[in-house]
Amino acid sequence: NLWWYWDYEATRLLRRVDRDAWRETNHNPIAMLGRARQERLRELAEDDAYLAAMKRVHRRMQEYLSEKKWYQKAFAHAQDEFQIAYFSAEYGLAECLPIYSGGLGILSGDHLKSASELGLPFVGIGLIYHHGYFRQYLNADGWQQEENPKIDTAAVPFQPVLHPDGARLRFTIDVDAHPVVVQAWRVQVGRVPLYLMDTNLEGNRPEDRHLTSQLYGGDWETRIRQEIVLGMGGIELLAALGRKPTVYHMNEGHSAFLGLQRIRHLMQNDAVSFEEALEACSASNVFTTHTPVPAGNDEFQPDAVWRFFRGYCESVGISRDRFLALGRRDANNASENFSMTVLAIRLADHLNGVSRLHGAVSRRMWQTVWPQHPESDVPIHHVTNGVHHRTWIAPEMAALYDLYLGPGWIEAAWDPESWARVKQIPDAELWRTHERNRERLVTMVRQRMRRQLERRGASRQDIRVADEVLDPEALTIGFARRFATYKRGTLLFRDGERLARILNDAERPVQIIFAGKAHPRDNSGKEFIRQIVHFARDPQFRGHVVFIEDYDMNVARELVQGVDVWLNNPRRPLEASGTSGMKTTMNGGLNCSILDGWWVEGYSPETGWAIGSGEEYSDQNYQDEVESHSLYDRLEHEIVPTFYQRGRDGLPREWIAMMKAAIAAHGPMFNTNRMVMQYTNTFYAPAHERWTQMSRDAFRGARELCSWKERVRQSWEGVRIIGTDARIAPSSEVGKALPVEAEVHLGTLQPEDVRVQIYSGKLDPAGDLLEAKTYDMSCAKKLGEGNFIYRGDVPCGTSGTHGFAIRILPANKLMSNAFETSLMRWL
Repeated sequence: NLWWYWDYEATRLLRRVDRDAWRETNHNPIAMLGRARQERLRELAEDDAYLAAMKRVHRRMQEYLSEKKWYQKAFAHAQDEFQIAYFSAEYGLAECLPIYSGGLGILSGDHLKSASELGLPFVGIGLIYHHGYFRQYLNADGWQQEENPKIDTAAVPFQPVLHPDGARLRFTIDVDAHPVVVQAWRVQVGRVPLYLMDTNLEGNRPEDRHLTSQLYGGDWETRIRQEIVLGMGGIELLAALGRKPTVYHMNEGHSAFLGLQRIRHLMQNDAVSFEEALEACSASNVFTTHTPVPAGNDEFQPDAVWRFFRGYCESVGISRDRFLALGRRDANNASENFSMTVLAIRLADHLNGVSRLHGAVSRRMWQTVWPQHPESDVPIHHVTNGVHHRTWIAPEMAALYDLYLGPGWIEAAWDPESWARVKQIPDAELWRTHERNRERLVTMVRQRMRRQLERRGASRQDIRVADEVLDPEALTIGFARRFATYKRGTLLFRDGERLARILNDAERPVQIIFAGKAHPRDNSGKEFIRQIVHFARDPQFRGHVVFIEDYDMNVARELVQGVDVWLNNPRRPLEASGTSGMKTTMNGGLNCSILDGWWVEGYSPETGWAIGSGEEYSDQNYQDEVESHSLYDRLEHEIVPTFYQRGRDGLPREWIAMMKAAIAAHGPMFNTNRMVMQYTNTFYAPAHERWTQMSRDAFRGARELCSWKERVRQSWEGVRIIGTDARIAPSSEVGKALPVEAEVHLGTLQPEDVRVQIYSGKLDPAGDLLEAKTYDMSCAKKLGEGNFIYRGDVPCGTSGTHGFAIRILPANKLMSNAFETSLMRWL
């Protein structure tokens, strides 16, 4: 059970077995115990103190697994059938399980951990990758090289899924018109099981065995095959396990094919049509989009997708055009590529981005899926990401929180009152704790730098220099993430002379630690890494700039726990959320970031620094010039002076005040316990209720909604707004209302089939409505032949020039939102 990973005493217990083996196995308890000397195990078996600690840890784990959590208390009335299945292409659970590449996987892993902390009825679905995500090393020139060591499935903390008779559970999924046999591995994450599918089996074709070889490896064909196994195979796995989730969460579009397989299962088992099954499945599907970068949204050529799904369409009785329309923004555009993100949108009634700004960006990005609707109507909401606090907070800092916040801070991680007690921590105690973490970070960097240089065959002199790299007392900045070009890893070096002056100030030195991987096919990202390595070797930066190879969860944890400032400078608005800065702030570090992603919500002058004011640019070179100068100004005039301004006791009082303000503000907001609670209340519970509503009485709700939508679509051509009468005076007073009357023609539809609304707001100079609000009109009179009079009021709430429009849209209490049909008429 990976519970040990986020329990400090459990990890100490494991480390005591063999510290060297613990490090060499990348903190893998199974591999460490496998190489432990029998004499050492006998010593521990006779060590009363060790045995007492082991029993204490075991007892605490059993209590954790058995006690009632938030879900059992808040949803005591919930039905036993409520269960959430969470699908993700990658999971960052522990560094000894390298089945993650970056932020998406770390978020997935933290999501599972918090689902366990909260006691949710939750199951994770993913793929095992026998070669994981690549290990990174740099050649002598600083160019990224990749290696893919094979995972030893006998020496990692998971086990095969077995039938009651002891045989391995296996099932078959059709991929490209032939069967592929799949088996599963189980990883226990506290209370939550995670099942990882595996196609590397004898009897499968070589190309099918390769499907679970490497994360994000291969060409587009491999990607489609992997996503079929993840989505459609995941549904087959749940059926083989006898699990019947009522809610399905697609974490990014990689798993969107699950909706298609759910539809096929319902058609086979419950005698419903394709459209009826689609209504039922969409009601209980949740989709989270994670990236506004086009490359992060998989698209495939129509013919390529059709090749894999011709048989599926025959089995469910739909045409090629109907199938491909599910993955197109414009359903009628035959030349448009098939998008996994659009497929997920069309197969889910519950949609969200991962920060407030990203929600707005996603509405703008995907507005064409709802072509008749203004951007504000697009039903994509947001749940801002968080981090699993117990995974990322340093043990020393957690002990401080135990002492001053009280032991309940872990259970109530979302409670602002609990985190507000951080202000009771004595300044000296908080600062010394942070300094110890920075010292540990510097020690780790020196050790890794020495190993990097030894591997490259560096001279003894260079290796000796590595033993003294960085200053454990200097202002330390961290920059670590995936090296995509939009994250601008080299922005800090745009003015080398100015940066050198900042770093080399004898009285106020500054040092920067870089880490991160570029995708194996991203040569631009690799070039950024190479440039940073060369900057680090430049005499004016040497000793103040380092690049750590092979960024993983272990390196990330040391960095976020030890740096003073976390630097983040993506091109706004391409950073959907970001979570590394959240981890830093919980450990007492501060953030200096572009106002993008989560920092738009987290920033205040008391908690960190903003680069720029949230501008967006069309000229990228100009943007880099402006924002690099803003960054230098922040460093020179605010960050460095504040850090080195010390009182008689040697404490940076203003800096410590910012640390406390950041912890108090960010702690309760940016953690995954809060995030998963929000998902539960906003999406999971409503999705479960919608599924119940759609599926009861032999799917009566789904049948009725499907029939009603078909009737509306057939009649919509005749719906129109004939005219309106507002009796507009030259001016109107704030506080009064403007009466509006509209005559509409509904054809064969009735007033209960539609909503007629006033859409009103301020006008900009071009005559467009700004920040418009809607006001429902009521049917006042029937005129005959499908004509009706509707009346309503526009409140006059603010001064200025205002305008309004009239619109009609379908309405049915069974719909999840008013824009589900994408139909609308405007005047």
